Amino acid sequence: MSNSNENDGTETHSFMLTVSNKMGVHARPAAMIVRIASRYSGEIWVSKDEEKVNAKSIMGIMMLAAAKGTELLFECTIENAMEFENEMSEVFASKFQDE
Repeated sequence: MSNSNENDGTETHSFMLTVSNKMGVHARPAAMIVRIASRYSGEIWVSKDEEKVNAKSIMGIMMLAAAKGTELLFECTIENAMEFENEMSEVFASKFQDE
């Protein structure tokens, strides 16, 4: 799911993750997502249905109101996009250490 971004030569990388913890993405999981995203320079967006927010914004992530079972689409134009995907996949797989 990579697309070329003609403006700066970087690739847009996208991947989907499903929220699997009971309480969904509340304040602590949102903070974990933002903490990981903020370590990468470049743009990272998270989409749910028609809403698209900056992954580096805790308020944006929380406004998605992602309950258990929600699929979130991550789109990023960053170096080490696969490393970011792996980190985010691990935190989702751990159910944000909620359970």
